[in-house]
Amino acid sequence: MTLTNQNIEQLLQLCKSGNQNAQMEVYNRYYKAMYNTAHRIVKDSFEAEDIMQDSFLTAFTKLDNLKEIKTFGSWLKRIVINNSIYHYKKSSKYQDVPLDDVLYKVEDCSGVTEDYEFNNLKANQVLETMKTLKDNYRMSLTLYLIEGYDYDEICEIMNISSANCRTMISRAKESLRQKLQPLVQF
Repeated sequence: MTLTNQNIEQLLQLCKSGNQNAQMEVYNRYYKAMYNTAHRIVKDSFEAEDIMQDSFLTAFTKLDNLKEIKTFGSWLKRIVINNSIYHYKKSSKYQDVPLDDVLYKVEDCSGVTEDYEFNNLKANQVLETMKTLKDNYRMSLTLYLIEGYDYDEICEIMNISSANCRTMISRAKESLRQKLQPLVQF
């Protein structure tokens, strides 16, 4: 059985024993998603690539600390997000973390998009509008809506209270709605 046919649990067992081919296969399976996650936070492609590679190195060296191998993807994503936030804060004089290039899912009532071009245009408008939000609004909305984190996880990542988190996400949604309002009227 070749490495490309093995499931992630088998590959990670090989990675624990230092198999570089298995590490490369794991890297190939996850690098695009991890790069996109880092890039949304740091807004620089070269820095995002460095963060992604550092995160993989961290993951491979600390693989023995992973309690359940089935959660490897989310564990790796958390490492990437934490490293990205650390690098952003280190290079910025502000403590807010921006997330540009947020993809926003646009669906009709049935969940099936009938006009891809039109919906793609709307998604790009939302993406551009997200760039105009305050950094902490972009960060909280992206973690909540795009990355799928719950309030408690966002509180931990952003180092804020639960009430502050809920208020920030609510205000971020409202701010986004207000900024999109003129764009909706054709």
